[in-house]
Amino acid sequence: MDINVSSSESIIFSIFIIFTSAAVLATIALFARQALLVAYIAVGIILGPSVLSFVPDTVFSQQIAKVGIMFLLFLLGLNLHPQKLIASIMQSTLITFGTSLIFALIGFIAAMALKLPFMDQLIIAAAFMFSSTIIGLKLLPTTVLHHQHVGEIIISILLLQDILAIILLLLIETQGPDISALFALGKLALALPGLIAFAFLVERFVLIKLMSKFDKIKEYIFLLAIGWCLGIAELAHYIGLSHETGAFIAGVAIAVGPISFYISESLKPIRDFFLVIFFFSLGASLDINLAWKLLIPAIITSVVLLFIKPYVFKFLIRKSGESEQDSKEIGVRLGQLSEFSLLLGFVAFSAGLISLKASNFIQVCTIVSFILSTYLIVLKYPTPIAISDKLRRD
Repeated sequence: MDINVSSSESIIFSIFIIFTSAAVLATIALFARQALLVAYIAVGIILGPSVLSFVPDTVFSQQIAKVGIMFLLFLLGLNLHPQKLIASIMQSTLITFGTSLIFALIGFIAAMALKLPFMDQLIIAAAFMFSSTIIGLKLLPTTVLHHQHVGEIIISILLLQDILAIILLLLIETQGPDISALFALGKLALALPGLIAFAFLVERFVLIKLMSKFDKIKEYIFLLAIGWCLGIAELAHYIGLSHETGAFIAGVAIAVGPISFYISESLKPIRDFFLVIFFFSLGASLDINLAWKLLIPAIITSVVLLFIKPYVFKFLIRKSGESEQDSKEIGVRLGQLSEFSLLLGFVAFSAGLISLKASNFIQVCTIVSFILSTYLIVLKYPTPIAISDKLRRD
């Protein structure tokens, strides 16, 4: 009983200290006209194990933070009509794989410059292939028609990147393309269309009838939406996909429903609650002593990425018929590394495939790219948290 009480008090204290400190630092950031996401990361660094250690256990916050990413993708799915999504994915396939190869080359060269072993170079190259779902979409306005179109392209690219990341994770976990890896990939190829079909069938024959019958009871619709999101996310994880992919599919399945707008608006506060914890856990997981030694190479690599990515995306997206302005903006918004970069590094290190230095380099590069990319986006393009009033858009 004492253990449970102690654990409960620890969780309450952690949530208290995270949000109280985030509110204080966010207030300072707003007066100083700084980006809020950077403030949340700073809170994590300060309160985490490397500095004050007020929240020494980051596993709890990392698990909770994952829910925030799921709700983010669920809400984005609610704003996407299935036909538009299919068209965007078909348009973005060549773009996604072309850019991924180029960015992997940048990571490989950076790892070579650090004189890391060949396997470290390969994993770092793989980690550099992806862009952040959270940064790319959290900073994207949803009420402007232009950015709804930009968002459709960004979402399709990120969704394809997620599938590619899952394939790489399967290969890393099985440590090579052996029979078990091929079996897992075959299962994955069947799992994705199966989950999509299941979600749309349940939406058509069950959800839409329940929502139509009880649409006046907002509390019920709210609970049904959360249960649907988490249920499909868990089912996706069970069949070998990511929770995030399942949450996104759950959102798209009910995007054409009559009350999707209400669901979207009502879940935004919950999404933001969990995303604050995500950015906190990102900062808290950083080992300052190890990060300091790799900071200069990480900054140089991140700057190179942020400079090259817009032009690579611009070139390939222009080939698909998009305007030069939209193409470059998409590249800037996807200029950072990804949450999957962190996960790939962690899984590869846990499997004994890469060194501690390589794992830390991926982590530091990801966080530095998050910070630099956030500032670049909020200074240059409309966002919900823009530093300039002129650029602030919901």
